[in-house]
Amino acid sequence: MSDTITRPPFDPELEAALAVIGETMPPTLTPEMIPALREGMAAGTPQTMALIAERGFVTRDVTIPGHDGDDIVVSVIEKEGRTGTGPGFFHTHGGGMIIGDRWGGVGGFLDWAERYNGVIVTVEYRLAPEFPDPYPVEDCYAGLVWTAAHTDELGIDPSRLLIGGASAGGGLAAGTALLARDRSGPALVGQLLIYPMLDDRDESVSTRQIDGVGVWDRGANVTGWSALLGERCGGGDVSIYAAPARATDLSGLPPAFIDVGSAEVFRDEDVAYATALWAAGVQAELHVFAGGFHGFDNFVPQAAVSQAMFAARDNWITRLLGD
Repeated sequence: MSDTITRPPFDPELEAALAVIGETMPPTLTPEMIPALREGMAAGTPQTMALIAERGFVTRDVTIPGHDGDDIVVSVIEKEGRTGTGPGFFHTHGGGMIIGDRWGGVGGFLDWAERYNGVIVTVEYRLAPEFPDPYPVEDCYAGLVWTAAHTDELGIDPSRLLIGGASAGGGLAAGTALLARDRSGPALVGQLLIYPMLDDRDESVSTRQIDGVGVWDRGANVTGWSALLGERCGGGDVSIYAAPARATDLSGLPPAFIDVGSAEVFRDEDVAYATALWAAGVQAELHVFAGGFHGFDNFVPQAAVSQAMFAARDNWITRLLGD
């Protein structure tokens, strides 16, 4: 199916890596693959923990009430011996709403936490299909509320609390920001939406272009959204907090950074979300990286386009939080 609709070409460096990636991760993920994928992603957690320790950070787990008051865990990550106050980075991990854990993607926040004497709080939200909407986004919101309520204890400047995540985590960050606005919840200085998963409707040009190719194609996206929403997927009864692309009023939201590849499913919904934020008078910065497939920065971090993506995020954080 990948040849039936013309799509932007993959960046040459990235395309060379795709052949290797495809040996262990096919483009289309199906429901029966979820258990094995969870095991595979969990196997990477010790590497992340080792990186955190090597960088001189310490972690602690805190059990807090999540959706419906059920116990969930957040982990607090900060430099060993840290004193004073700094920004808070509330992290929501990726994984298509169906896989991953709170350690996935945290490594990308360590430089900022070190530079600004900040604290990372990362939330173990519950995964679909066992815990469908609204569990994931409500667990994330509960974690944000807990973080904001404990800024004194955590050494976080409450005026510098940022939310961020990649892929499903980007969608959850956007949904959590909407919940915070609508419930008069914690104030956020910004939302870092890394190739966010925002729209369950499977109607964009980019979702038709990326079908059977790349990483996280149309079929995988349908798998993720269907696990989260069940029979509601694509219909009229879907919350804006689950699928932020459905929101018709984006006013009053914090400044947003959005990045995405030109050759991935999420391209069009991410561009549309940035456009809707601008239309609502919200400050937003959008970067579309030529030839990028989904998550290319993690798979091929040494590629020139990946380095450009890292630099753009870093530049925005610097402007948002100061030198």
